[in-house]
Amino acid sequence: MPDIQLSAGTVEYEDTGGEGPVVVLLHGLVQDATVWRGVLADLRADHRVIAPTLPYGAHRRPLSRPPTPDLVNELVAEFLDRLDLTGVTLVENDCGRAQTVAARRPERLARLALVACEAFDNYPPGLPGKLIGLACRLPGGVPLLVRTLGLRPLRRLPVGFGALTKRPLPDAVVDGWLRPLRTDPAVRRDFRHYNTHVRRDELLEAAQGLRRFDRPALVVWAVEDLMMPRAHGRRLAELLPRGRLVEVEGARTLIPADQPELLASLLREFIAERD
Repeated sequence: MPDIQLSAGTVEYEDTGGEGPVVVLLHGLVQDATVWRGVLADLRADHRVIAPTLPYGAHRRPLSRPPTPDLVNELVAEFLDRLDLTGVTLVENDCGRAQTVAARRPERLARLALVACEAFDNYPPGLPGKLIGLACRLPGGVPLLVRTLGLRPLRRLPVGFGALTKRPLPDAVVDGWLRPLRTDPAVRRDFRHYNTHVRRDELLEAAQGLRRFDRPALVVWAVEDLMMPRAHGRRLAELLPRGRLVEVEGARTLIPADQPELLASLLREFIAERD
């Protein structure tokens, strides 16, 4: 996996290469780029697909500066700059950093796709998001959280990964996501710092900025989502000047995991549309 040295540390990323349209995929907490594996495998034939692993707990390289959501916004914009990416379709799932990047730093973006993500006042999202915030504030809370999620029989509970997917995630994938938190105190410090520095009004501010995002925008939402209110998908599509909504059956928040072929097809059609 290649990596790039940014102002706050080293970021690893997947990059399929190629000459096709550029698609950048952003993941959520306690995940890495592998959450996009099915979508990436589908799109790579005719797109250049890039998926960075953000400092959300599954990253293997601790940052040199303590991460916050605002710092990650800066890192995403810097990542696009340093790779000199243009005409980018920026896609996010679960976490909401792409909204702030699109609102504040849209110059490298051609399109925006928001896939079942934090928005408005649902931040941190749902009961699992709030429990993560609580764990990060309690002494010993993060190791306890990791040990709990590490018990395979408990992974389908609605306070864990069970809230995020309709289908069980492969144990090998989840084990890989948890390994840095389990083994590296510096990664645990990054994770704790990020989740204790959430600025609750960030995505409300981003929503106002999205009203000025005048490029094509696709909102994909899961009908059965337990974390992201269904109404938020409609609201996002309505406030984006060129937004439209597609609702997906048979999935929860991690649509890339539950419905990778369908999501890849939606993204391919969206990218191919004339402006």
